[in-house]
Amino acid sequence: MSTADLPAEFQNIPATMESADNRMPPQSEAEYTDAQKAAIAAFEKQRGRKIGGPFVPLLRSPHVFEIAIQMGYYLRYETGLPSTLTEFAILITARKWSQNYEWFAHRKIAEEVGLETAKIEAVREGRRPQNMSEDEEAVYDYCTELHQNGQVSDTTYNRLQQKFGDQAIIDFTAICGHYSLLAMVMNGTNTPLPVGGSRELEGFPK
Repeated sequence: MSTADLPAEFQNIPATMESADNRMPPQSEAEYTDAQKAAIAAFEKQRGRKIGGPFVPLLRSPHVFEIAIQMGYYLRYETGLPSTLTEFAILITARKWSQNYEWFAHRKIAEEVGLETAKIEAVREGRRPQNMSEDEEAVYDYCTELHQNGQVSDTTYNRLQQKFGDQAIIDFTAICGHYSLLAMVMNGTNTPLPVGGSRELEGFPK
């Protein structure tokens, strides 16, 4: 199953809880600038849903918002990579930043597209998942090394490149970067958890 084939409930962007700690809560329509209105219209036309989560604070900079939604759309729906692997990479990134909104939204999607719950739980706990396929190992090692070390070994690079090619190297790197951006935006602005969500990630000791 691809993410484009998911039921609507898994493609919707979860609404956030109300929180006094939220540094950039949703604006009223009366507060929108013309640039913000245009950005929202483009988003709703492309995605068929309302903005939420990281897109609420991103809207404060409409041009960044527009660039981010184009990148995100490509990475979610147009790479041609297996959705289990792209969601795996997103969860690894959410875990890197201990970003609970991102984790909550994509854990549900990862389960729906077929990523095993035990592997998701291992990532949540900061453990290397057991019984990974060769494809999963290649993605896990590449994304984990990139996040932890800021670079990857030749062995890790060559394994992912040989399995999926040069374009996939760039696409998986972009997933790590794009979802790091969203995680940093939400962490920096104290974006609350989704409605009905729970805090599943805690930061690891330094």
